[in-house]
Amino acid sequence: MNVILDLCVVPLGVGVSVSRYIVACQEVLKEAGFTPQLHPYGTIIEGEWDAVLAAVRKCHERIHEMGAPRISTTIKLGTRTDRTQTAADKVRSIEQKLD
Repeated sequence: MNVILDLCVVPLGVGVSVSRYIVACQEVLKEAGFTPQLHPYGTIIEGEWDAVLAAVRKCHERIHEMGAPRISTTIKLGTRTDRTQTAADKVRSIEQKLD
């Protein structure tokens, strides 16, 4: 089953700036074969359910390896079985209705 997942990973106990941890997570996602779509408060990942969740786990593992003692992650996800739809399709649909 395919999933569109919105991921927000927040390392705790590492100071105020967390950008190097987010960069590491983006690298993990790219290494896993995804094309992550970064936005100001997270990242969109699209793909097969198990592969996407495995990549999220690898993000956690990599960030812990970098010294973060805790991580708080928020995930929103959606699935469809009636047709194939990408994140870009969803945005385009709204933009067309706004015009």
